[in-house]
Amino acid sequence: MPRTVHCLKHRIDTEGLDFVPWPGALGKRIYEHIGKAAWAEWLAHQTMLINENRLSPLDPKHRAFLEQEMEKFLFEGNAEKPPGYVPPEG
Repeated sequence: MPRTVHCLKHRIDTEGLDFVPWPGALGKRIYEHIGKAAWAEWLAHQTMLINENRLSPLDPKHRAFLEQEMEKFLFEGNAEKPPGYVPPEG
């Protein structure tokens, strides 16, 4: 039986993640309060940020930026797309 969490992003009880997805306190907070659907949405948003801003997840400055954006997206609801972003057609 899957874990159930009250997802703070979607404000519903939903299936929780199977593992802590990020190191440290933020990862634990995500595991305890974010559902699988919200995490999948973050992964898509993160991919867009990496591509549009030409980020490297190995660069400590870029990881710090992604961590800040992750908190905004999952917990604060005020994440934004990069300036000039045009979604792909299709």
